[in-house]
Amino acid sequence: MLSYTIRRLWQMIPTMLGVIILIFILFNWVGGDPAYILAGKMANPQQIEAIREQLGMNQPYYIQLWIFIKQVITFNYGASWSTGETVSHIIMSRVGPSLTILVPLIIFQTLIAVALALAIALVKGTWIDRTLMATCTIAMSISILVYIILFQYFLAYKFNWFPVQGWGDDFYTNLFHFSPLPILIMLAVSIAPTLRLYRSFILDEIDQDYIRTARAKGMSETRVLFVHVLRNAAIPIVTDVMSNLPALLIGAFLIERFFGIPGIGREVILAVERSDFPVIKAVTIYIAALTMIFNLIADIVYKLIDPRLELK
Repeated sequence: MLSYTIRRLWQMIPTMLGVIILIFILFNWVGGDPAYILAGKMANPQQIEAIREQLGMNQPYYIQLWIFIKQVITFNYGASWSTGETVSHIIMSRVGPSLTILVPLIIFQTLIAVALALAIALVKGTWIDRTLMATCTIAMSISILVYIILFQYFLAYKFNWFPVQGWGDDFYTNLFHFSPLPILIMLAVSIAPTLRLYRSFILDEIDQDYIRTARAKGMSETRVLFVHVLRNAAIPIVTDVMSNLPALLIGAFLIERFFGIPGIGREVILAVERSDFPVIKAVTIYIAALTMIFNLIADIVYKLIDPRLELK
């Protein structure tokens, strides 16, 4: 496994280089001239040229690319164009609030979806199964904005069970006071598609020959589900969880915006609105790197779940 891990880490280098080149091309040829953005509408040509020189944009493209590569290697993307705060400090200070919401969300979402999928497998094909799947389809068709408005109005404003919005400096206050309602909303949004997906994983395993053999040996249905079916269905479940983790950091931007949570998603939206290229480029690089790292972790977890698998 060590040699496989080392090979995968080496393979990440050319992949990351390709991502860096693609981002460089997009921001230099498609994103417009940053000097005009920074200079403002009333700037004169001398000011624009001074900004271009300060940013190194008057250098040849290969030198600009090398500067960008050094920024990625050193994790130093300079300062934000809109706030003047260093990009590295922005990222580090915004990760905590996002993880305070996303880590409990992933845990609860996975546990609830797996438990419900196993329960549905026991009543496969019955009216209960069909009713739950129809309910999931309806829930998936409702916009997250509807969930946010309804939950904020009834649970926060009318019943006063949760704060409408806000965020503090204390971790436990944020986790147990400000986070529950956003987590509840995201669970309501994500549990329906996750449940449908996990149900299909489990039903695919139930129809396999080894399950019929286990039943023929007299094993109880509960043991068949939890020992045999769940273990083999865990591999695609792990794939789904790991592949969604990097995207969730950005995908929570609506929740963070509506609840005033100073997380990564909210920061990305603000950076896009302000054309703050250093922040956008840094987040894009980090998401690409996290995607490859989580894919590697998923492969290692596969081996732990099923030692018969060979990593090549």
